[in-house]
Amino acid sequence: MDPLGARSQIVDVQSLPAWDQPQGVQDEEDGENCFREDDCNLTNQINSLTSPFAYRQDINGKIVLFNGDVAFLNCTAIVNTSNEMLTDKNPVSNSIHRYAGPELKDELIKLKGCRTGEAKMTEGFNLAARFIIHTVGPKYKAKYRTAAESSLYSCYRNAMQLAKEHGMVSVGFCVVNTVKRAYPLEDATHIALRTVRRFLENHGENIETVVFAVTDVEEPLYLKLMPLYFPRSKKEEMTSLPFLPADIGNAEGEPVVPERQIRISEKPGNLEDDSGDDSLESDLGLVGNHAFARMEGDVDKQRKLILQGHVSEAAQQKQHQRNYNRWLCRARAEDLSDIAALKALYQTGVDRCGRTVMVVVGRNIPVTIIDMEKALLYFIHVMDNITVKEYVMVYFHTLTGEHNHLETDFLKKLYDIVDAKFKKNLRAFYFVHPTFRSKVSTWFFTTFSVSGLKEKVHHIENLQQLFTCVLPEQVDIPPFVLEYDTRVNSPYYTAHSSGL
Repeated sequence: MDPLGARSQIVDVQSLPAWDQPQGVQDEEDGENCFREDDCNLTNQINSLTSPFAYRQDINGKIVLFNGDVAFLNCTAIVNTSNEMLTDKNPVSNSIHRYAGPELKDELIKLKGCRTGEAKMTEGFNLAARFIIHTVGPKYKAKYRTAAESSLYSCYRNAMQLAKEHGMVSVGFCVVNTVKRAYPLEDATHIALRTVRRFLENHGENIETVVFAVTDVEEPLYLKLMPLYFPRSKKEEMTSLPFLPADIGNAEGEPVVPERQIRISEKPGNLEDDSGDDSLESDLGLVGNHAFARMEGDVDKQRKLILQGHVSEAAQQKQHQRNYNRWLCRARAEDLSDIAALKALYQTGVDRCGRTVMVVVGRNIPVTIIDMEKALLYFIHVMDNITVKEYVMVYFHTLTGEHNHLETDFLKKLYDIVDAKFKKNLRAFYFVHPTFRSKVSTWFFTTFSVSGLKEKVHHIENLQQLFTCVLPEQVDIPPFVLEYDTRVNSPYYTAHSSGL
């Protein structure tokens, strides 16, 4: 402790070198954590393959490997590993409790335990981190390996999901598996790295930093395996490919158990392999005849009836849901990193009612030069999880130009495609710094193009009005918006203050 009572050990995560920085790249001639290309035959073979963990500079820039105590990290949240009663005595947990203070123990009692694979959150109390995410790793036994893998995956996945749901910018991970739980360190490290990698790919748009805090024992293994999941160049991507394990999980990094996969034959009910000229006709004849197909009915017929207005509202809703699910699948499968880089849509804190706040920055949307369909896919991808609960949107129209204005047709298409929960759970749309033209356009759009939205739109002339709905510390405002508001509205603030 220094004379002012501050711990000098505190480490600001922003000061740590990211994984993609030059000093983090190992010399390819060094030790066992390098993968050589001396074997020409091997090089020729792998050059024709595609790595499932491609080189992504944007993701590497979010990753930090830190040799030190996770309790000292100054970030939004750190991860604590414990037991089911949240009373485990291990080096990581002991350090967190020591520096967080006695209030943490009292708070953990209120949580009433945590099941294996789950994650629960408390305040950070006296720590530099604002929150602590507590998770329980599995006890490892060889005969129950599959269950242990799934549980350890859930630990990292649920911790990342909590970070996303609460709008956290940075997360510091300890090594979740402990010596007492006997999980093989190398196997556990594979699961940790691939789970975080997949989450950042699919859901990590607003998470800026993920720190892996390791000890001297764990660091060499992390240095060896991180190039497999976070290659720092195309060359490292290719040279790492042969060393990836056979099981790399599904698209989310979750372990795949083939025995549990549902098997549906290609042609249910067709027992013979007809190769004659009438095979196509026989295939078409099977559509809608077997029990599985009858659950949905004839999809094409339903679409025709919808167009003719001869179908029930329930059937229309079912068709709309299927259409949205197709868009959602596309959104999850497509590379949308170029749209994410615009930083035009992001999650921040909560409003005064505790509802999630989503921010849209109009000036960051170059409508005339980007693929608007990809923008629509990105919106669906980001918002799908947010909209399961009540939320509000803050749209900064500040300093937008003609090339930033979204066409009415695009907005109508977006409104028609999105799931019903998008519309039901949107509680307010705050339109900040509107112009006369934008007010007129909004009125026409909410009056004639869509229904049920007009009463949710609120035009906000200055940030002081916005802060009556969302506290300043709960919304990340772009600097140019702050500068504009100060410049344009400062006379209003001065006059208002003098009249009090």
